[in-house]
Amino acid sequence: MDHLMPIFLESLFGFVALFLLTKVLGKTQITQLTPFDFIAALVLGELVGNALFDDEKGILEIGFAIVLWGLILYLTEIITQKFKGTRGLLEGQPSIIIHQGKLIREEMKKSNLDINQLQHMLRSKDAFSIQEVQYAILETDGTVSVLKKSAFQTPTRNDLNLQPEAIRLAITLINDGEVIWDNLKSANLTEEWLKHELTKHEIKTVRDVFYAEWIEGHDLFVLPFVKR
Repeated sequence: MDHLMPIFLESLFGFVALFLLTKVLGKTQITQLTPFDFIAALVLGELVGNALFDDEKGILEIGFAIVLWGLILYLTEIITQKFKGTRGLLEGQPSIIIHQGKLIREEMKKSNLDINQLQHMLRSKDAFSIQEVQYAILETDGTVSVLKKSAFQTPTRNDLNLQPEAIRLAITLINDGEVIWDNLKSANLTEEWLKHELTKHEIKTVRDVFYAEWIEGHDLFVLPFVKR
């Protein structure tokens, strides 16, 4: 029985330490598991597991390993917040795999996604046919976001005897005070147009905008930075 007590204490300490670590890092570490987060979770689990069953390792070693990896994860989060260019490397980027009802095979190949996997993911979003989908985006956490064609949305326009209407995808134009130039160009919009739209919201500079998106046929949607 004496040899069980150290295991009990180390297990309890490891649980509490990992629980506090998740609180410090935030809920996104759990709900949005990026490849980096997945690797970190495996390493943390391996370190704690080895420490539990290694007679030469105790609470001090477990605590050191958890604190060390916690600092690495925390620094990574700071880097991705401060330096936007690192987000694609560390967090990945979403991929449009269905665009205007058509499969983008190149994006599926890049993501190692076959048609059976895609159909399974679509069914989880209540889309039982690719023909129902106008846009599908593979998110960085491996889930898929679906925008159905108007005829298949709930309640469907067919049920209401309404004519189908064009589906437009929201395009991010400004993120964290920076213009997404590729999106602006792909939407056939100009910098002058963007500045004019911002003046309508009484915004003088892009740096004052936290997020802005545009849907064809609608006004620019703008969320400025909240001043505290």
